[in-house]
Amino acid sequence: MIIGDLKNKVEKIWEVFWYRGITNPLSVIEQLFYKASRLGV
Repeated sequence: MIIGDLKNKVEKIWEVFWYRGITNPLSVIEQLFYKASRLGV
């Protein structure tokens, strides 16, 4: 179970995707990996 500060961070990230119209959890994961690879992480 995710609690505390980490939970708040995850919820904020989820809200950003939600407001941009990405509501599918798999799409969110794909976008995170894409953005990470573009940054070279």
